[in-house]
Parts: sequence; structure tokens; C-alpha cells
Amino acid sequence: MHKDKMIMYMVVATEAVFFTLLILAYLYFHKSSGTGAKQTALLDPLRTFFFSLFLFSSSFTVWRAEKNVDKRNFGRGGFWLLVTILFGATFLVGQGIEWTGLIHHGETVSANLFGTTFFTLTGFHGMHVLVGLIVLSILFGLAVLGDFKNSKTALSVGVFAIYWHFVDIVWVFIFTIVYLGVIS
Repeated sequence: MHKDKMIMYMVVATEAVFFTLLILAYLYFHKSSGTGAKQTALLDPLRTFFFSLFLFSSSFTVWRAEKNVDKRNFGRGGFWLLVTILFGATFLVGQGIEWTGLIHHGETVSANLFGTTFFTLTGFHGMHVLVGLIVLSILFGLAVLGDFKNSKTALSVGVFAIYWHFVDIVWVFIFTIVYLGVIS
């Protein structure tokens, strides 16, 4: 395995610990506060699922980008990076709509334990998506400039894809636990 990919796997493992702790905190406080059902009723699982489909689909598009860059088809690789950016941004818009609706109903990060844990957990995830979008934009810019002919730059798409797939997988857990209440 290339050392850059190994480093990304170590970063992802570290982030997995953080997300696991945030999810456990959400579950603990949700259960112990006894008021979580009232707040989770304000969530819109169907709308969030719709926006989540864009994030889930972006795993496919980043994979397509990686495969095209590996085959030295840089134009198509750049196209799939752009689609991934659009899908990730659409997901963030959906999260913004969710947050706005909750804030409109008086649910904020400081309102109660639900607000604190929900906004921290989804905000931490949203920050990871945003960072990913920044990196994707840089990679897309490099693709447009033709810098993928450099094998080190081309490798960066595969390294980044590890991170992006991780962000998608984490959302599966967050959506299942928070929006569907599978474990609570």
C-alpha cells in the first residue's frame, strides 16, 4: 500500500474515534434527558433522506473520478470530481435547511441536551463535508489545469476518496441513529 493511503487510513481511524464518541454522547444524553422524543419529532427524516441520497451518490462519483484518473482519462476524472462537488454541496444545503427549521422552532445548540448533541454531531460531520468540498475543489482546479499528468497529483484523488467514503459511511450511522432512531 502506498504510504499516502496508509496515512489517510490512520487519519480516518482517528476521526472514527471522534465520531464514535460523539454518537455515544448523543445516545447517552438523548436517553437520559427523557425529552429527546419531542425534539426528534421536529426532524424531517424524509427530506434529510432525500438530501442524503446526494451524499451517498457522491461516493460513486468520487470513485468514478478515481478510476478515470487511474486510467489517465483526466477530463472525465475532472468531470466526476465536479459532480461530486455538486452532490456534496447539495447535501450541505439540505443540512442547512434542517438546521434552519430547528432554529426556527427554538432548538439551538444551547437550548437543551438534544440541541447540544445534535448540532455538535451533525455540525462536526458537516465540517468534514465542507473540508472535503474544499479539497475536491482544489483537485478539480488541478484537473482543469492539467496537473493530473503528474502521478503524485493523480494519486491524491485516490487518497482523498478514502476520506470521502468515510464521511459518507459516518452519515449512514448518524442518519440511522438520529433520524430513524434505530438505537435510541
